[in-house]
Amino acid sequence: MQIRRSSLSAWPSGIGTAVLLAICAILAMPQWLTSQAQQQPSSRTDANGLFKGLQYRHIGPFRGGRSVAVAGIPAQPMGYYFGATGGGVWKTIDGGVNWDSVSDGQPFGTGSVGAVEVSQSDPNVVYVGMGETSSRGNVSHGDGVYRSVDAGRTWKRVGLEDTRHIGRVRIHPRNPDIAYVAALGHIFGPNEQRGVFRTKDGGKSWEKVLYKSNKAGAIDLVIAPANPNNLYAAIWEAKRTPYSLESGGPDSGLWKSTDGGDTWTEISRRPGLPKGLLGRIGITVSGANGDRLWAIIEADDGGVFRSDNAGESWTRVNEGRNLRQRAWYYSHIYADPKNVDTVYVLNVGFYISVDGGRTYTTLSVPHSDNHDLWIDPNNPLRMINANDGGAYVTTDGGRIWSEQDQSTA
Repeated sequence: MQIRRSSLSAWPSGIGTAVLLAICAILAMPQWLTSQAQQQPSSRTDANGLFKGLQYRHIGPFRGGRSVAVAGIPAQPMGYYFGATGGGVWKTIDGGVNWDSVSDGQPFGTGSVGAVEVSQSDPNVVYVGMGETSSRGNVSHGDGVYRSVDAGRTWKRVGLEDTRHIGRVRIHPRNPDIAYVAALGHIFGPNEQRGVFRTKDGGKSWEKVLYKSNKAGAIDLVIAPANPNNLYAAIWEAKRTPYSLESGGPDSGLWKSTDGGDTWTEISRRPGLPKGLLGRIGITVSGANGDRLWAIIEADDGGVFRSDNAGESWTRVNEGRNLRQRAWYYSHIYADPKNVDTVYVLNVGFYISVDGGRTYTTLSVPHSDNHDLWIDPNNPLRMINANDGGAYVTTDGGRIWSEQDQSTA
């Protein structure tokens, strides 16, 4: 049998030439790659030289993380603070257009903020209580109270390190050295540093003025605007574990002081208030009438309650579930400082009542899950709100809000 050898000349015209060119290219490839590799460092050096003067900068977009603490500066219409649950303390001086961290580079030991308060009599004095009180499974603790006397430029820790979670800080309206702290205490177990604390010397020393037990702490606190000797505090018995939450117990309740915190009287069982077990409570006092109070109470027969005689008796004015769902996470209520019939309730939605707390309408806000509200005592149209997306500002009563472009998420 004769074997026939093929040759390029036997291929169709043009194909043989193409094959030869392909073979030559393959054989030359290693030498070309070697040449390129030798030239690459020079090319890279040239590129580095070209871009040597450039620097990276963050151009956004920012996204705000959770916040449960806000405060405005009454004497400065464009000035506000907010505290992030994991990003420290921030300040704006242009109405929320730009925010700057005032805690970075300062002696803050933790990043979770539970409360912020600016002195009405001296806007340079700011107190911050660390550790959020929204008792989620991923709740972050704090490390006490910090104070600034230069409008947030520098800070000093002034005690109460073992409170872990602080719900409120309140400053006497005429003396910035007198302040009160509502400390929830350890969320995951019992401890003694909880309840209401008072300082009369700007945080140099503290005294525990209201204490119920080692398993219940203060969750809300308000000073009556017309009479700073009148204080109201809510005590909450609660316990979180990695797999459960217990909200409520016999140590929960509502308390009142008429002597600046020296002595306290429990008013939890005054006529009209819930009869059974109490959970988380929010409390507020009208700036237009010091005898008018509102409380939002977690209980089987809970809801929004109003008193017109400084807490002696109460009427349940609303029991809607939209106002008190997930009460352990919300239960926030705020009185308008000028209008005796206007009150706000924060929950998933942002609610306003103009008929004394009986009925509510929803204000449109950029983000749901609302946790704190500061209202300018001189101009109620000016507010700042804290929520699960950060903080935003309004100057027209909630029709338009600033953007949530804080870099805290």
